[in-house]
Amino acid sequence: MVKGQKMLQTIGATTTTALLIGVLAGCSNGSTTASSSASPAATAAATAASSTVPASEAPAKKVTISLLVDNAQDTVTSAKALIEAFEKKNPNIHVELETRPGGGEGDNLVKTRLATAEMTDVFFYNSGSLLQALNPDQNILDVTNEPFMQTVIDSFKPTVTYKGKLYGAPNGATMGGGWFYNKKVYADLGLKVPKTWAELIANNEKIKAANITPVIAPYKDDWTSQLVVLADFYNVQALDPKFADNYTANKTSFAKSPAALRSFEKLEELAKKGYMNKDLTATNYDTGLKMLAEGKGAQLPMLTFAIPTLEQNYPDKMKDIGFFAQPGDSADSNGLTVWMPGGAYIYNKSKHIPEAKKLVEFSISQDGLAATAAVSKPTGPYVVKGVKLPDNVAQVVKDMIPYFDSGKTAPALEFVSPVKGPSLPQITVEVGAGFKTAKENATVYDKDVEKQAKQLGLQGW
Repeated sequence: MVKGQKMLQTIGATTTTALLIGVLAGCSNGSTTASSSASPAATAAATAASSTVPASEAPAKKVTISLLVDNAQDTVTSAKALIEAFEKKNPNIHVELETRPGGGEGDNLVKTRLATAEMTDVFFYNSGSLLQALNPDQNILDVTNEPFMQTVIDSFKPTVTYKGKLYGAPNGATMGGGWFYNKKVYADLGLKVPKTWAELIANNEKIKAANITPVIAPYKDDWTSQLVVLADFYNVQALDPKFADNYTANKTSFAKSPAALRSFEKLEELAKKGYMNKDLTATNYDTGLKMLAEGKGAQLPMLTFAIPTLEQNYPDKMKDIGFFAQPGDSADSNGLTVWMPGGAYIYNKSKHIPEAKKLVEFSISQDGLAATAAVSKPTGPYVVKGVKLPDNVAQVVKDMIPYFDSGKTAPALEFVSPVKGPSLPQITVEVGAGFKTAKENATVYDKDVEKQAKQLGLQGW
């Protein structure tokens, strides 16, 4: 299940909430696979082109290539900025922009265009499990050996890997899953950013004693209840490196794996110790952000997707809002769970592969990312080595950089496994509200996951 992976411009809170629901509720299952209609000879020719034509080769004459992106306003705005900057650098290449719907309708359109050999030269699409449904080895250019892929950080690469080969470059910035916190509250109480779960609990006790809500739970919007579980995956994979593979193959589960069950146990502990607002099922996402900005609540487990709404509604409070990764039980393995960007892919039957490579290469260069950042500020660091973020990014984004610089990041589970049960929001609300125990609802979630895995036709289920 791949989630919203695009930088979003500052938009109204209602729209942002709807989009965030999409981020955590998931997209289409992508269980229908597309097949190539091209002959083996055509595929072989495209593969040969991938290995013999360098991305830096300049075209001899004016060439027009096409780019397909989803029709969200921010996506289109960013794509236009990228194209304008690219054409200035490459006057012999013109890029025609095409758009498609988002969600399941867009997924089906991409599959159809690939199946009918009518895909654009380059297209921006999800990374992770939805990519797998496109049969990349049949439809997308292998870029494993392209020089520009050497600049991509390793933690992104599994999300565009299929049968051991790389098929896409990153498109946009990351989002972090962790804890927003009010820096003023922390300073007033003499608190430090926690590196372990025990330190976080100790902070919560001091915050609670000061009559401030330690953990904001806006569970009227139930998707927000998932964050404590989902943002814990860096810690899960640190303790159980094979969890994602075994989970996908039905060899383990959240209830069976002590490392995964710990994610539910953390949520249960927050509930049992009374750290969350008592009216959590009546508090919505917008109210939660307001509590954070005004210091009425000290911490909010959330994706950095929330930055645009905070910047729009509380611009004078942004200096007081920071971010840290959800800690595990050991300071030695303190790291950040990351929602990875989508991918930039080249159609392997394109007639303009050299030019398409140049566009993709430019899209992850300092100049290309600066062009898109000028119209849409990133919500997290880039997954490209040596590329600098704009100076005007939020402090929340700056707080994420040390995790990337030290290599302490890991993709969220949904980027390395297609299995995610649709009922997780309701299940985690019950744990967070104290209605059910971690073990009880981890078991319930495993049953929810089983239904989803069978629908996907995964082996072992």
